[in-house]
Amino acid sequence: MSVFRSVARSVQLAGYFVRYGAELVTRRPKTRDARADWLHRFAASALEGLGIEISANGRFPERGAVISNHLSYLDIIVLAALHPCVFVSKEEVATYPILGWITIMVGTVLVARGHGGSALKARAGLEAAFHAELPVVFFPEGTTSDGSGMLKFHSGLLSQVRAVGAEVTAAHICYRLDEENGDASVGEDVCYWGDAVLVPHIFRLLGLRGIQAEVRFAEQPIIFSAGLEERKRAAQEAWVAVAELTRSQTGTEVVPISDSTNLYMA
Repeated sequence: MSVFRSVARSVQLAGYFVRYGAELVTRRPKTRDARADWLHRFAASALEGLGIEISANGRFPERGAVISNHLSYLDIIVLAALHPCVFVSKEEVATYPILGWITIMVGTVLVARGHGGSALKARAGLEAAFHAELPVVFFPEGTTSDGSGMLKFHSGLLSQVRAVGAEVTAAHICYRLDEENGDASVGEDVCYWGDAVLVPHIFRLLGLRGIQAEVRFAEQPIIFSAGLEERKRAAQEAWVAVAELTRSQTGTEVVPISDSTNLYMA
């Protein structure tokens, strides 16, 4: 990692926030389509400027829900750069400086995790996004990991998506680093999990060379054998669908990993 590169890219990233933030303030997009388009353009420009390459295998669904494994805050930027979409995030993100304001302005569906009926309360936001014919992206693990496996999938949001009749498409994201990054690793320097602190982690990530993100989408939506009332079984079937993509993408068998404490959830 280069400290000089980290500083230079931090300034560059701040410039993107100023440029696109000013557009958000002056234009204040009123429709979900316009908000999703703003986030798409911001994410694509930022990743291109920072030299983070994205490759996609398969097609980003035009509507319905997209579920993916979750490794980092970078996942959101990568997926938004591929296609205009709406994200589901924990309610606390709305209180973050700058990021919280952007989260609200782009129409993110907010969920109060850990509270009874939180998924049901998010249903109105999900339905609004589906009616706007925008894909809704969420991470059923509920938090991030180091990519050594996948956490179990929570069933709340998935059950709400299925209840309104939306299709669910599996996706998988992984990262690679150029060898010239020395001792840096994807698991520690790209993935954001455990007790990692956000700002120092971002600073280290910006100093890396040749970050490559690869996203694989399933060819068809998930066909659930579980009924609408079988929430846990449906969550397990969704887990298997994402795990199948992981095997085809990385050639490795996916293992369940136990839940971990994390400062970040989206």
